[in-house]
Amino acid sequence: MKPVSFLIIFSVVISLTLAGCARNQIVIDRQYVDMAAYERDLAECRLYAEETGSVGAEAAKGAVGGALVGGAIGAVVGNSRTAGKLGGVGAITGGVRGGAKSRAEKNKIVKRCLSGRGYRVLN
Repeated sequence: MKPVSFLIIFSVVISLTLAGCARNQIVIDRQYVDMAAYERDLAECRLYAEETGSVGAEAAKGAVGGALVGGAIGAVVGNSRTAGKLGGVGAITGGVRGGAKSRAEKNKIVKRCLSGRGYRVLN
């Protein structure tokens, strides 16, 4: 297997792993909690988190940055074909990282919001 092909496969696997890690659920201590009130509070907290921007926009920014870095590295170590391949790998990796970072920030906002409303957030 060529080194560039291995790099592409490795980057896709890492990207998918990062995407899966970003989807964690919020766990609260449910003892003495009115779940209907919690669902309303959770919905409001998620609305606040959405004000930080779009996950898609952050993923797009990450993809562009990743493509530029990957393409530049490919141009330095190889030729235009290598630059194109590494640019694609960079775009995938950067897009996933940008989206994961945005989701993590939104999740943090929701957790802080719920904590501020008196819920014991366990994770």
